Amino acid sequence: MLVQLSKDPLKMFDDIWEGSEMPSTPAFNVDISEDENAFHIEAEMPGVSKENISIGVEDDLLTIKGERKQKSEGQRTNYHLTERTYGTFSRSFNLGELIDQDAIDASYENGILHLTLQKAQPVSRKREIAIR
Repeated sequence: MLVQLSKDPLKMFDDIWEGSEMPSTPAFNVDISEDENAFHIEAEMPGVSKENISIGVEDDLLTIKGERKQKSEGQRTNYHLTERTYGTFSRSFNLGELIDQDAIDASYENGILHLTLQKAQPVSRKREIAIR
């Protein structure tokens, strides 16, 4: 079925979802996977330079922060539609006791941040108590 959205060519870029209650999207998308030794996070951050990304751990909370800067050129451009977002953004993930926080590795390539979170060695809570 062919649907005509508008006869006015200046309105062809209007958001067809405007006024609807679309769910909010996260600051960036991630894939989280696991193998026997580690968890892996791949975060999509297109248009963000490596220098504008920071990763930190505080109290079992891993936080990834970034900033996508808008290019400021001397010439003003008259945009009809801008869907890309600019500014600072962050996401946080609870690590718990499963992650060795001293063995987190990160790399960045082609707009994808790769994190490897090594699993912590299980701590045995079982022990023998000698009788005196």
